[in-house]
Amino acid sequence: QVQLVESGGGLVQAGGSLRLSCAASGRTFSYYTMGWFRQAPGKEREFVAAISWSGGSTYYADSVKGRFTISRDGLYNTQTVWLQMNNPKIDDTATYYCKAERGFTNYWGQGTQVTVHS
Repeated sequence: QVQLVESGGGLVQAGGSLRLSCAASGRTFSYYTMGWFRQAPGKEREFVAAISWSGGSTYYADSVKGRFTISRDGLYNTQTVWLQMNNPKIDDTATYYCKAERGFTNYWGQGTQVTVHS
């Protein structure tokens, strides 16, 4: 059974730091692009960051570039993806979702809430 389980969310002060984790299991994710998306209340889900299957390429939304860092580790059917959030802003408050994607196949986690306060 494929599972993506996010953790690490919570309350963080603006300017602080927080690290989200996504544990992926249940199939071989080695060739999947892994990514983070977020959705704030009343808004559509939006892309945050992604990392290629090899880890050699990373992509970021302009709004988080220079503040957030995505990374991954693991072998075969166990992968962990992290999102290091430095200098978070109030506007980063959202539910953060992990996604695994390969071609037309994708999997989503259940999300973890991040609330940034002043």
